Amino acid sequence: MAVLEHLTSQQAIELENKYGAHNYHPLPVVLSKGEGVYVWDVEGKKYYDFLSAYSAVNQGHCHPKIIGAMVEQAKTLTLTSRAFFNDMLGKYEKYATETFGFDKLLPMNTGAEAVETALKVCRRWAYQKKGIPENQAKVIVCENNFHGRTTTIISFSNDEVARKNYGPYTEGFVKIEYDNLTALENALKSNPHVAGFLVEPIQGEAGVYVPFEGYLKKAKALCEKYNVLFIADEVQTGIARTGKMLAVDHEDVKPDILILGKALSGGVYPVSGVLANDDIMEVITPGSHGSTFGGNPVAAAVSTAALEVIKEENLAHNAQELGELFREELNKFIPSCDLVVKVRGKGLLNAIVINDTEESSTAWDICMALKENGLLAKPTHGNIIRFAPPLVMDREQLMDCVSIITKTLQDFSK
Repeated sequence: MAVLEHLTSQQAIELENKYGAHNYHPLPVVLSKGEGVYVWDVEGKKYYDFLSAYSAVNQGHCHPKIIGAMVEQAKTLTLTSRAFFNDMLGKYEKYATETFGFDKLLPMNTGAEAVETALKVCRRWAYQKKGIPENQAKVIVCENNFHGRTTTIISFSNDEVARKNYGPYTEGFVKIEYDNLTALENALKSNPHVAGFLVEPIQGEAGVYVPFEGYLKKAKALCEKYNVLFIADEVQTGIARTGKMLAVDHEDVKPDILILGKALSGGVYPVSGVLANDDIMEVITPGSHGSTFGGNPVAAAVSTAALEVIKEENLAHNAQELGELFREELNKFIPSCDLVVKVRGKGLLNAIVINDTEESSTAWDICMALKENGLLAKPTHGNIIRFAPPLVMDREQLMDCVSIITKTLQDFSK
């Protein structure tokens, strides 16, 4: 079969099923084109994208400025490894650190890589700066977290689908209830070898679980009290998704270590990064960590353009306004529909909770119905549907999507 031969949706699905590992269960739609808030399948049907590649495509599909930066740089220089300097990385590091208010950026590629990097930085800081005996450092994490699927990360996950038959697991993690300051302080008090607290400002994969107002600020204060690093995983919540540049900005919290990915490149190239100030980042020395592709010239050009788009198009403000409108409209609808328990979220990271069990197929079936009506979304945790459109969406488009969602739910509940 020629690479450029046109495939039907069924043919494309059959190819993946036959030749690809079955590590995903996609909605049965085969996409071939994207622009802004829209995607098209191979038969030409147009959809609203209400997932944004799990918040990677905040700037919209194929944003011309980001694509332009990628193409231009790809024609000039793509990869040098870090064996040599290149003329793009330093400029990008300066722009990114000034944007987020940190001294240093350690560039990586994927979100999971960035989380692993942050854990390594935290542990090294614990041994070299805090004085914890080597190999004794603990990192506090939260139940129902999602930080990726590497061996270390699944070691502190309680998602049995991601964990089962992958042991033995990495030690050194203390798991506590999310959104529970008492649990956090008890864990800090009971173990003098705690090095860091790794937390998502909003738990996205857990169903867009938003903690109580003040949780992040008080958690950061507790970390300061016990000389523990506050590590914010903003891979999904960052880059304007929640109505601020970072989700922690809603509570004026400055993490000791900030983890970014996904929308850091606008979804056109794998780019992630860890940011920290000099007193923390200086524990990283030549040879102690690295990545062949991390900080490559294309990544640097793409990420700079992606951050510029967020600022130039005021996408954080747009996410804040449209997110409030979305929740307001859904809350008007919910009392008339027994199918939906609640809507929750911040900015344009939202979810509805379906009135059924996690083991049910109801949320999946609703997403299939939404697909037929021209909107793509995906369930999480069985009975929750996440809604996260590109931040370039306008008010008219959002109201059209609200209409699709509410009509689909009404029809489904009949």
